[in-house]
Amino acid sequence: MSENIIPHNYQISRKDRRNKNNHNSFLLWFTGLSGSGKSTIANLVENVLFQEGINTYTLDGDNIRKGINNDLSFSPVDRTENIRRIAEVANLMIDAGQVVLAAFVSPYKKDRENIRTIVKDVNFVEIYINTSLEECERRDVKGLYKKARRGEIKNMTGISAPYEAPENPDIEINTEKESIEVSVEKIIHFIKPKLNLKNE
Repeated sequence: MSENIIPHNYQISRKDRRNKNNHNSFLLWFTGLSGSGKSTIANLVENVLFQEGINTYTLDGDNIRKGINNDLSFSPVDRTENIRRIAEVANLMIDAGQVVLAAFVSPYKKDRENIRTIVKDVNFVEIYINTSLEECERRDVKGLYKKARRGEIKNMTGISAPYEAPENPDIEINTEKESIEVSVEKIIHFIKPKLNLKNE
């Protein structure tokens, strides 16, 4: 079947879209335990970028798990497939000229390395939201940890499933030591050169 799939060469390229938008496109990948603050920080970063005229879109559990990946469970195999599909969607959006923000636990190093391969290293920014399990459990925003401790949720990262922390993330945010405002500014400062805005 694959030998019959022949790519069509469209006239408008990724470079054309980036030039029209006046900024580069890439993926900001927020990883960390459930309740670490990934979505909160990603949302605030997107707000700053959007206010500055940057074309953005955020991918998270709500618009992925309830849509394109609603057939997947939280087993290790399905977690890997979940991340692979998200990376492919993000790659299309990068091609469309968007700065994509993705907030997912993504507990396995091999899966995060696969994202880097799919979107290309130059288009990938790994942001580790480093919040301890104890603090995440204290927050327990969605009540998931309590359910996991009662055995009502299987394969809960940090409880009954592992989390493999990034060893060399592009950005590390410690939410127990850094305020949200400082965290957002840290990320914006890092990615400003990567946006390569022509009017700067």
